Amino acid sequence: MDWQGQNLAENLMQFMLLAFAVIAFGTGYLIASLNTMILIYAGGVVLTTLVTVPNWPFYNRHPLKWLDPSEVEKHPKPQPSPNVNSKKKPIKKKPIKK
Repeated sequence: MDWQGQNLAENLMQFMLLAFAVIAFGTGYLIASLNTMILIYAGGVVLTTLVTVPNWPFYNRHPLKWLDPSEVEKHPKPQPSPNVNSKKKPIKKKPIKK
């Protein structure tokens, strides 16, 4: 799954869970049944999970383009230079005057 696919999956999840919550609450309120409300919302959670968790092909429409191994050899990774001034001087404590 690419980055844009992850964003799409997250947005779908949020929208679907909110939609099923509203539908479940409205139906449960009209029928006056807590059991029906919970069943509708649980079904929505299961459907949302089936849509957003697996790595479906439509989540990978914009794959990342990696460098070829030959290009990597031409441009080696820069090495960090040692910083000579990185050593900190110890702090000297002043005596307390009484």
